[in-house]
Amino acid sequence: MAADAAEEIRGTAHGTAPVPLSVLDLVTVGAGRTATDALRTSVDIARLAEARGYHRYWVAEHHSMPGVASSSPAVILAHLAAHTDRVRLGSGGVMLPNHAPLVIAEQFGTLEAMAPGRVDLGLGRAPGTDGATAAALRRSDRLHEGADEFPRQLAELTRFLDDDFPDGHPYARIHAVPGPVQGTSPGGVQSPHRPPIWLLGSSGFSARLAAELGLPFAFAHHFSARNTIPALDLYRETFRPSEVLDAPYALIGVSALAADEEREARRQVLAAALNMVRLRTGRPGLVPTPEEAETYDFSPMEREFVDSWNADVIHGTPDAVRAGLDGLQQRTGADELMLTANAHSPEVRLRSYELVADAYGLPARA
Repeated sequence: MAADAAEEIRGTAHGTAPVPLSVLDLVTVGAGRTATDALRTSVDIARLAEARGYHRYWVAEHHSMPGVASSSPAVILAHLAAHTDRVRLGSGGVMLPNHAPLVIAEQFGTLEAMAPGRVDLGLGRAPGTDGATAAALRRSDRLHEGADEFPRQLAELTRFLDDDFPDGHPYARIHAVPGPVQGTSPGGVQSPHRPPIWLLGSSGFSARLAAELGLPFAFAHHFSARNTIPALDLYRETFRPSEVLDAPYALIGVSALAADEEREARRQVLAAALNMVRLRTGRPGLVPTPEEAETYDFSPMEREFVDSWNADVIHGTPDAVRAGLDGLQQRTGADELMLTANAHSPEVRLRSYELVADAYGLPARA
């Protein structure tokens, strides 16, 4: 096992947190706000995460969703790298079938050069959007075929990152730059280090593949809670030690929103749930305000969806959120909890991460 790679993957718990805590940012855009506002908020949250001892900060690739301004993770991560110094930055994730593996290797090689030793490359096989948008991204309508090719694309990407295509391979003389080839060139001093790869998933497919390859695994509990424990069990049971890890390491994404008062937390998650109702019914838009959500006339079917959705959102006072996170970690055995606070207001999201940090006694701001 490569000790340095394992150290980058495995975080350190602070305060009374049972495991390392991290942040997943969807770069949400609320009604009456702009993408510029959302990206400024991402910088603020990343700085807060760094100051309070959150381990890593990931952004996720989405497309054609007005309320989510994270269509270009590599661009956002470069921006965040310029405004932080220590927190790990990464993709949660880049949707590999949407891109040529060489392009991703170049983008994340560039990020690694910008922020050495603190970049993660999380990969997913879903499109991060609807089928029509995925077809436009990939210039193909053979979407199922693209998902099925994920293991081959992953192997190709890994070869580009490591610069180790075998002799005779069509890509043997192609190099991802920045990358290891610069260190082997005459006079080269480029570090051979590259970002660790994570596999993301919401079912058993990526769990099994991550286990077979000995890679860390991130599960999307925040939108696939029913599959969490089966997927984590599959990952652990079939894990094969590798040069990257000698034992499984799994984090789960968790929707969690803390507020000073329980009623306020309920108002905020209701608005986020209304946003999901609209997305799931083909009406994506900006994240509505709590006031709009409170006056919205939910149909019986929509109300059932909201109740089911919010049952998996840990929300309330800081003590209630801490208890919910502790219980979830105990039930799943997750090695890391990655929190996503979805709300209309930037102030509410920032306050939530601050309150969770306080509840666990994470390091205070300098």
